Amino acid sequence: MSTPSSDSRVETVVEPLVDAFDAEQLTPGLAYGVVQDGVLVHSGGRGRHRDDAAGATPHADTVFRIASMTKSFTAATVLALRDDGLLSLDDPIAAWLPQTEGMGLPTGDSAPVTVRQLLTMTAGLPTDDPWGDRQQDLPMADFAALVQRGLRFAWPNGTQFEYANLGYALLGRLVTAVTGTEYDEVVAGRLLRPVGMSSTGYHADRLPADRLAHGYRKVESRWLPVPLDGYGAFAAMGGLYSSVADLSRWVGGFTAAVPARGSDLADPDGHPLRRASRREMQQPHRTMPPELVWTQLTEAPAMRVLSYGFGLFVESEPRYGTVVGHSGGYPGFGSHMRWHPDTGLGVVVLANSTYAPSSRLASTLLRALLADEVPVDRQRAAVTGISPTPPRTGGLWPETVAAQADVERLINAWDDDLAARVLAVNVDLDHELVRRKADLARIVGHYGPLRRESDPAAGADGAPDSDSPAHLRWWLRGQGGRVRVEIRMTPELPPRVQTLTVNRVDDPAPALVSAAEAVVAQLGTADPRWPGELAVAGLDAAELTRLLRVADAWAGAAQLGPADQSGGSRARWLVTGERATLALGLQLDGDTGAVTRCQIVPHDSTA
Repeated sequence: MSTPSSDSRVETVVEPLVDAFDAEQLTPGLAYGVVQDGVLVHSGGRGRHRDDAAGATPHADTVFRIASMTKSFTAATVLALRDDGLLSLDDPIAAWLPQTEGMGLPTGDSAPVTVRQLLTMTAGLPTDDPWGDRQQDLPMADFAALVQRGLRFAWPNGTQFEYANLGYALLGRLVTAVTGTEYDEVVAGRLLRPVGMSSTGYHADRLPADRLAHGYRKVESRWLPVPLDGYGAFAAMGGLYSSVADLSRWVGGFTAAVPARGSDLADPDGHPLRRASRREMQQPHRTMPPELVWTQLTEAPAMRVLSYGFGLFVESEPRYGTVVGHSGGYPGFGSHMRWHPDTGLGVVVLANSTYAPSSRLASTLLRALLADEVPVDRQRAAVTGISPTPPRTGGLWPETVAAQADVERLINAWDDDLAARVLAVNVDLDHELVRRKADLARIVGHYGPLRRESDPAAGADGAPDSDSPAHLRWWLRGQGGRVRVEIRMTPELPPRVQTLTVNRVDDPAPALVSAAEAVVAQLGTADPRWPGELAVAGLDAAELTRLLRVADAWAGAAQLGPADQSGGSRARWLVTGERATLALGLQLDGDTGAVTRCQIVPHDSTA
């Protein structure tokens, strides 16, 4: 078992942040560690690694499923084979996997899908979370049949990033085809054993039972166990189990590759993958549109640029430069690793609840450590003046449009036969259909029949929004509130609904609406200022006036739109102005009615 470091400086920074996260009770247990230049300098845990008599506080050697963090191991294995001259990244995948000839192409004029496109998530496949998670133990023969039946593409390959687990499942079959040895054995032999990752593997029954964390999901107020899936065709996208101690070695291998130095072939750290290839994995091979990150209009925005390398995300962090890492979300588990190549600092967080927000804690920890480590004169200034994200292109699949209507029928009047035709198998596994049916019945019982808001008879505008041809979000309205619906389709032929979320938003209380109307009425006036009739508690009216004047400069005269968040004494509305759309958030004191929180940010900001 690893011994936690006695580095008191790191402990002082990390422990209060972990305590705050743990207090939210988002997971039964978690383990975390801080890595400096490949050495685990601090680690710890909270909660329990399993809910039985043998349950104990997780530590650096507790083994969790790390889900999509596996992709970095798959990518590293492919690059190792490339370095040995056994394949080229520009090889068509069909050259190695003849069964993929049956999967088709996005368009008639598309070039063949390549190994590089699968590595960089640009093969044109749609996002397949959470359907892909439920294919983890799919038998190899069934996977070959799935591909041979044909796949549904969202984009022409090579033109668009979209996160696709299926692409990495294909890379796992590529590794087997190139080497003649099963994928898991290749990864273990080429990477895990040479790096010294003795508690890492693809088979739960081969790992130390006393250190293996069990996965859980929350149903109402109870944590229910989630069975562990076995090894199968999708293992290359999310099948690994590992520990904080082992992953610190993995993270250290990437930080050791920066900067370039000496002889690449005589690597002093003894890593099985060349330093140049490890740097190659951490480069932005496909960059996504930049995002502005706001906390208030009166504060400088920060630009966040996210890219995908080979099995790793590469983020341009506004203050500190490049940060590299990857999350892992899976039924029963949530994990994240991230590091700052310039300083060699890294963080690993592993948790045992379904899609636990480990990335939030890991990001918070790394930023806090960097603020303590990096001198102010080396921090990068936030970038301002960035244009909004360009409009998304591409129409919806006809199947997505049809699914929208089918899902509305299910919401208003559940039909088991329709659900069986429309919903993918993972939907029941992720949240049982009997519970979904009861949840929807309660919503309809509360609101009455729900109609699409974009229909003229439905009232306020609620235009659908989509990230991809296989994805759709839209609003339905009933009496006294709205419901936000989101669906995502599988890449199968024919596609089915793999994600179905239905979230209700009650109409805000009249006092909240009146306060919001008073605030918005100031926009577009000759002298915008905080309304005198609105009392504040814990806020500075002068600062609020400044906020309104900045909002006025952004949006001009505006109208209060529908609430997209509401609960108790707080709500958030869209505010449509002459020049921009804003989001207004207000909270009132339950006893006095005074405003205790006011936030105005550009709509679709990440605040």
